[in-house]
Amino acid sequence: MRARAFWATAPGTGEIREEILPIPSGDQVLVRTLASGISRGTERLVLEGHVPESQWAAMRAPMQAGDFPFPVKYGYAAVGTLANSQRVFCLHPHQDVFLAPLHMCIPVPDAVTDHRAVLAANMETALNILWDARPVIGERVLVIGGGVVGLLSAWLLGRMPGTSVTVVDTDPVRRDVVEQLGIRFALPGDAPGEQELIVHASASAAGLKRALECAAFEARILEASWHGDREVALPLGEAFHAKRLQLLSTQVGAVSPAMRGRRTHGERMALALSLLAEPVLDALCGPVLPFEELPARIAGIVGPAAPGQIAPLCPVVTY
Repeated sequence: MRARAFWATAPGTGEIREEILPIPSGDQVLVRTLASGISRGTERLVLEGHVPESQWAAMRAPMQAGDFPFPVKYGYAAVGTLANSQRVFCLHPHQDVFLAPLHMCIPVPDAVTDHRAVLAANMETALNILWDARPVIGERVLVIGGGVVGLLSAWLLGRMPGTSVTVVDTDPVRRDVVEQLGIRFALPGDAPGEQELIVHASASAAGLKRALECAAFEARILEASWHGDREVALPLGEAFHAKRLQLLSTQVGAVSPAMRGRRTHGERMALALSLLAEPVLDALCGPVLPFEELPARIAGIVGPAAPGQIAPLCPVVTY
């Protein structure tokens, strides 16, 4: 069977390539893609060739083809159907039909739409962040960075009784979607201080510096951003030690120690998909573009928004 997949071929450039699928082997199943999601932060670094060589092995997507920097077939948010018409989510690059091990194809609940289901990988990351953060009821929580992972983390944290959650972002237009999720919004200059738990997801040195400034005594700061090959300078000579702050990394590749041994990767993904049943999360999906337009539009989709325009959250590719 012929299949078509998107490949990043040079900085800022990609193309759709045709391939012949082999005969399924072992527990492989054929998946016909309905939609896939673009993870703007990670896929921008991949498209621009900014994955550092030291992280080439760690950053390989589960079903990636090719090698960093180029050419590479990358992505991890595909929703499709099996031969029995069951909808599944799979960590697979942007491709119209593909083979995948059955254990990697997680059923999509009926209450979750195709477009919302592409958020599953981001929701899995947000879920792992909360497991790493171990939030406490009643804490003052700050989420810096109003991208998809930051917003999903804030939404989950905001569902805890008595917890005060604020999302900080440099783009005032982000206020609307934040408030749709029932969360408070603030610009960096208005960020509240004395925050006991801070999730940093802005992928910027300025955002992480603001996290240090807003932290309360013995606060926990979870670094959820991935900075690629950029170096980050921090003012650790100021109140970092006096406040006894904790700066902790969090990453989705391994199940958080809080749940490791009790939840498999598949069970974590199934939980993430079930959490996407809320229609309010539709606010994070879009714009929608046909697969055929991906090569022409990918650079603009993952790049910074033009002045006066709203940066997309999770662009959805349809097939």
